[in-house]
Amino acid sequence: MEIRFMTKAESNKLRQEEFLKLSPAERVMSFFELSRRILKFPTNATTDSKQNNFVLKKKGDGI
Repeated sequence: MEIRFMTKAESNKLRQEEFLKLSPAERVMSFFELSRRILKFPTNATTDSKQNNFVLKKKGDGI
């Protein structure tokens, strides 16, 4: 692991450049990986509060 000291603007520019170097498929996989890691992030939400979420369901008829 490498520690770099830079400004927030420099850091954001570097992250954006590294992301844009990825192929479209790699970008999607990177998004999915980030989503998976966010789900593991500790929160103060209880299981009861998660059960009252609004859920959209897709119909099977294609409309």
